[in-house]
Amino acid sequence: MAATARGREEALPALAEVFREHGYEGASLFLISQATGLGKGSLYHFFPGGKAEMAAAVVAEIDAWFERHVFAALRDTRRPREDIAAMLEAVDQYFGTGRRVCLVGLFALGDARDAFTREVHAYFARWVGALADALVRSGNGRAAATALAEETVGAIQGAIVLTRALDDPGIFGRALQRLRSRLGLERR
Repeated sequence: MAATARGREEALPALAEVFREHGYEGASLFLISQATGLGKGSLYHFFPGGKAEMAAAVVAEIDAWFERHVFAALRDTRRPREDIAAMLEAVDQYFGTGRRVCLVGLFALGDARDAFTREVHAYFARWVGALADALVRSGNGRAAATALAEETVGAIQGAIVLTRALDDPGIFGRALQRLRSRLGLERR
């Protein structure tokens, strides 16, 4: 059994990992209880809306992290190339060199899709939009920047899936290196 979470915020990382490993439908209260160290009563005390509220809180936490560490920097930058490079480093760390499933992507494709359509759409639209804006500021035309942003986010998501499917973290690293090259950010 995991160490017992003392509150709602403290339970979120364990909840996220249960959803990553088992999907929304497979994340039973038993598995959630084991991961958080909380009994059913405590879980419902912290999350009165049950599993749906737990998943929503996890998605909101992920979204907030990406807003702070990726989207805001890309939108507000005066140094777009450096901030695009920092975005690649942040996603490398966040996704554990491709070993950590993108929970928002999992929800987009899985059994929770309908419940989180708005959140999933907003997450990916903001990521593509913020990256496209940074690419425009770094000298690309709007259409080319949008296409490159879509290609970049798609390549990151695809590399996560392939890394996990083939159990080869080198795939993710190589994909990020190709993106650095494609984005004109070769490591020096």
